Amino acid sequence: VQLQASGGGLVEPGGSLRLSCAASGMIVSANNMGWYRQAPGKQREVVAVLGTGGTTNYADSVKGRFTITRDNAKNTVYLQMNSLKPEDTAVYFCHVVTSAYWGQGTLVTVSS
Repeated sequence: VQLQASGGGLVEPGGSLRLSCAASGMIVSANNMGWYRQAPGKQREVVAVLGTGGTTNYADSVKGRFTITRDNAKNTVYLQMNSLKPEDTAVYFCHVVTSAYWGQGTLVTVSS
């Protein structure tokens, strides 16, 4: 199983980014998929989870701003991030929930 995360970068506060997690060796629609983040000096935390049935859950800090989706044809999970804040700065990881599989992380920096 490989999870290839991409899409991070430097963005100004209020801006948007879309993260992608392309999976191989497994089927994203058959697994609960999540995005997590880890800020400097802090523990890794869950950001958003997409269940196999399409249900979504978000951390309170990102509700209304972030959206997790998947493209079954591309076997890819996305995290659309809008209205970004400096406190969203972190390395973002995709993860097959309850498994040992993690992507390599992509850095998001929100700064003016």
